[in-house]
Order: sequence, then structure tokens, then C-alpha cells
Amino acid sequence: MTSRAFGLSGLLALAAAHGAAQEPPSSSSHAGDEKAPAARVQVEDQRAVAALDTEYQAAVKENDAVTMARILADDFVLVTGRGKVSTKADLLAEARAGKVRFEHQEDTQQTVRVWGDTAVVTALLWEKGTADGKPFDYRLWFSDTYVRTPGGWRYVFGQASLPLPSGP
Repeated sequence: MTSRAFGLSGLLALAAAHGAAQEPPSSSSHAGDEKAPAARVQVEDQRAVAALDTEYQAAVKENDAVTMARILADDFVLVTGRGKVSTKADLLAEARAGKVRFEHQEDTQQTVRVWGDTAVVTALLWEKGTADGKPFDYRLWFSDTYVRTPGGWRYVFGQASLPLPSGP
């Protein structure tokens, strides 16, 4: 999910559309402590989003539509490298149908960047399994965008690269 056309301004606009207010970090009465709470919150947010994205990938692997539904925003959109657009309803229907069976659905090189109430997870994903009885085995890059809502972090937008060429 690696399109650069979306950009940071688009992500921040997406956050605003979800009612995610940008609030400055709480300040401390100690002049030298102002950065420490903000940095701690940033690290906590990065860990929370990383864990949530890992949980989402595990739910996809198991076709766990209940967990997927909890994590996905109602107006979620996924755009694949081939241009296919899927909604939350599309992904949940696919999981419920169970036509895709995963042997692997794991990511590596996960990086989480947080800007206020918006976070982007980028990672290399390895998918291996069968879809409608046909085998697949590939790696691709993705970016998943999360927005902090009153109900917690929600996965609002995903974009995937084309499958990477095989080999070293």
C-alpha cells in the first residue's frame, strides 16, 4: 500500500474527516520535561498501532471477520497495486466466505510513524496460501493508515504494492 500520491496532507485531511482533533501534548510544569511526556506518548502510540496492525494481519490469516470488523473503520478503503478497490464490507465478506486460505500472512520490517491522531504502518508482507483452490506465494509492500477515534485506533486506509519479483 505504497502510493506516494496520498501524501501527509491527505492523511491529515483524512484524520480531520474522522473527527480526530489535533491537540498539543500536555505540558509539564518543569521546563526540561516538556519533551519527555510527548515522546512517551509517541512511543506508546507507535506500540499500540503496531500491535493493532499485527492483530489485524493475524485476523486476516485466520479469516476472523469479527476481529477485522472491530479494527476496520466503517468507511475503510483498500487499494491494491493492480488498482482494485475494496471496502470494509468487501473484506469481511471475503473472510466469511473463506475462499482464501493462508499458510503465511506475516509482515516484517514494520515501521510505524505517528503524526498526532494519524499513524501509518509500512511493512513487507509475505502471503502464501490458496485462493479459490489456486496457490499463491508472494511478497509486497503495504502502508496501512490508522486514525485515533473516540473508540480507539481504527484502520481507515490501506494501499498495497504489486507483488515483488521473486528471487534474491
